[in-house]
Amino acid sequence: MIVFPAIDLKDGQAVRLTKGLMESAKVYSNEPWELAKRFEDMGAKWLHIVDLNGAFAGEPKNIDQIEKIRKNTNLKIQLGGGIRDEETIKRYLDLGINRLILGSIAAREPEKVIELAKKYPIAVGIDAKDGYVAVDGWGKSEGIKATELAEKFKNSDIECIIATDISKDGTLQGLNIDFILEVMKASNKPVIASGGVASEEDIIKVKQNDIYGVIIGKAFYEGKIDLAQILKLQ
Repeated sequence: MIVFPAIDLKDGQAVRLTKGLMESAKVYSNEPWELAKRFEDMGAKWLHIVDLNGAFAGEPKNIDQIEKIRKNTNLKIQLGGGIRDEETIKRYLDLGINRLILGSIAAREPEKVIELAKKYPIAVGIDAKDGYVAVDGWGKSEGIKATELAEKFKNSDIECIIATDISKDGTLQGLNIDFILEVMKASNKPVIASGGVASEEDIIKVKQNDIYGVIIGKAFYEGKIDLAQILKLQ
């Protein structure tokens, strides 16, 4: 199990949202790279970054902060938010990003993402509300079930799927483990659990169910968990 501390970027700051609503943003740091360094010092190996402005705009919007994080840490970085074409993928790989997360384009053009995954380190982000996929910063529903989308990547070269239950995200109500396991079964791919981590109990459930990884955001920022201790469970 890999623990992925998360940094969500909005207007150059590290924030957390509740249920994906931009107006709910709470700022936790004006220097996101310092947070990343702190995670590294605690023992993190990977970092999960989302360019929130980019997710809504469909193109990179916080690249300066991403560059700072890359230059100031040795963490492996997986990055999502507004990555919709090969040019953007190449740009981020040249910057030293280790894995790109494709969400909206994966929902709309899965075949294109399957082809991209043959050449690049790709993760598919499946964000769902009531079991149905949401795109464009979670602002729109695609009308396809998360499990149906996951199944499309069953025999592909994608590295993993990041599965998020939007209704849980940022709520500190606990992971929707059943949803994560359904995505795992449908895709037969390693899955990273996301959305709603509230306590060490959630992390233990992830480990017990042989889930590949877990993303920790608000639970750390609000002091609900001891991240340094959680990182020792990897």
